[in-house]
Amino acid sequence: MESLPAVSNKSNPPQKKGLSRRTQDGIVISLFLLPALILFFLFVIYPIFRSVYYSTFDWKGLGPAVNNIGLRNYEKIITDVVFMKAIKNVLIIIVLSLGLQLPAAILLAVLVGKKLPGRSLFRTIFFLPYVLSEVNTAIMFMLLFNADPERGFLNSILVNLGQKPVAWLGDINVVLLAVFITLTWKYFGFHMLLYLTGLQNIPTEIEEAATMDGANAFQNFFYITLPLLGSTLKTSVYMSVLGSIQQFILVWIMTQGGPVNASETMATYMYRFGFVRFQFGYGSAVAIIMFILCVIFSLIYQRLTHEPDYLTGL
Repeated sequence: MESLPAVSNKSNPPQKKGLSRRTQDGIVISLFLLPALILFFLFVIYPIFRSVYYSTFDWKGLGPAVNNIGLRNYEKIITDVVFMKAIKNVLIIIVLSLGLQLPAAILLAVLVGKKLPGRSLFRTIFFLPYVLSEVNTAIMFMLLFNADPERGFLNSILVNLGQKPVAWLGDINVVLLAVFITLTWKYFGFHMLLYLTGLQNIPTEIEEAATMDGANAFQNFFYITLPLLGSTLKTSVYMSVLGSIQQFILVWIMTQGGPVNASETMATYMYRFGFVRFQFGYGSAVAIIMFILCVIFSLIYQRLTHEPDYLTGL
């Protein structure tokens, strides 16, 4: 009878385990993200906290901030008539943008998106203003809106038609309209390009099937095109509102918030006190209020436009 081999009582030596693949991938991703996170902290997060700190001081920007006044800057801001006027002007720009600029951009995107001859040229022409800098745009429209009929293009047309020249940038009843016209010319092509991108993602078979079922062009637009452009519309509205809240360069160069604060915005109000009057504590408080308004709008907007799980499939 053959004897069984002896079983060794010694256990196998433990194998040295290395890092899992998931951990290694996490380390690599973290190393790639680290430079961006450092820059984001230095140029975004840190300035926000410093602004919150300086907003509680009566600080002129020279030397250390030592005169702490608590929330007195915020109390002064919310009771300032000029700041309330700036908020009203921003709301007017937002309403005009959502009511006129974006619908016109949608309609034009639908027209240009069709298979029309020369549509590429039209796309380039309408998008070209967005490529120009805001400084160049402001200077160009200042020349167009010049009150002198011999120098201003629009007033020269009015005079030739037998009308009186209009002080586009000097009349408190007209200046905000002139600013909105400039903003529309500048950003109209950007929103149109967004809608063109969204239209390209809509399958043509859907509209063709609806047409075969008897739907006309208007029914196709309102019941098929617009619903399928939902995500693009949300993005366009979101960017339009935030851009209106932060609008500064065009307004400051063209009117500096005047005349008599008729075109004042929150950004020009902040710049006036922070960098013109050297009230950096007060200007920091205005910046924090603008930041809070943007955050509140973003949270509410994301909440209202969030699609239910049964629609997203998540």
